[in-house]
Amino acid sequence: MTAGSIIRLLAVMLLWAGCFPLITIGLDLAPHVAFAAMRAAIAGLSLILLGILLRRPLPHDIRAWILIVIVGFGSTTLGFLGMFHAAEYVSPGIATVIANTQPLLTALLAHTILQERLTLGGKAGLAIGLLGIGAIAWPSMFSANMPDYRLGIAFVGLAAGGVAIGNIGIKRLTGQVDAVIAMGFQLAIGAIPLALLSFMTEDMSRISWSPAFIAILLSLAILGTSAAFWLWFTTLEHVGLTQANAFTFLVPMIGLAIGATLFGERLGWTQAAGAILILGGLVLVQRAAAEERTSRAQQDYVEGPMSE
Repeated sequence: MTAGSIIRLLAVMLLWAGCFPLITIGLDLAPHVAFAAMRAAIAGLSLILLGILLRRPLPHDIRAWILIVIVGFGSTTLGFLGMFHAAEYVSPGIATVIANTQPLLTALLAHTILQERLTLGGKAGLAIGLLGIGAIAWPSMFSANMPDYRLGIAFVGLAAGGVAIGNIGIKRLTGQVDAVIAMGFQLAIGAIPLALLSFMTEDMSRISWSPAFIAILLSLAILGTSAAFWLWFTTLEHVGLTQANAFTFLVPMIGLAIGATLFGERLGWTQAAGAILILGGLVLVQRAAAEERTSRAQQDYVEGPMSE
């Protein structure tokens, strides 16, 4: 993996980690689903406008549009619905942690659908990373101070599943369509079911159009969504999905640090142990991916002369 890819991935992780705290702050200023729909719509339309100004080509293949719709429903509709509802019941740090169980789901889907090889070392790394996430989340599972914690976890699980589905679609799209256009349309399309659900179930008069809410909404839409999705898509054009997704194990650690700093979340010894496990899992996945690339390159080199 190149230094440029690593920098882009780290930037994406920082942007994603900052989303849950901003969502938590903004929930008092707007209904949940309306907030999610506005974030997705602004992010999508801004990317589409940027694509038009840059004269980026539209997809012409029906298969590409089907994949864009799948990504929109998974990453945006289900992902945002789960995130915004979960933020009401689960603290930002813990929500960020649980949401990032999705690399395991994505790795399994990539192994099944994309035929990405998952070596023994890669499997061990994913398992250790998941164990670390469990260690961080476990203390709150049976806390009497958080009676709705399990409901929050269910919403976070919905978000993680949606993002995993979306990631498979994104990987299938890489190299076929322009990143700005594809991410713009998937966000705009994913915003439509959210908007319809909001109009049917929520009171739009509850939206507080204060400077604080506008700043939070634009930060989530432009930085946490448009920029993050564009960087993620362009990185997946050069990096395997399982390898890139391993970096999302860093998001819980960043999220916990933000939660401790801004929301007074207490970090015990289990959280520290979980952070160490997460880092260990990340290292194992990256090492396994590097070994797999080396092995494949050697095999191609051997088979090349033989086939001539």
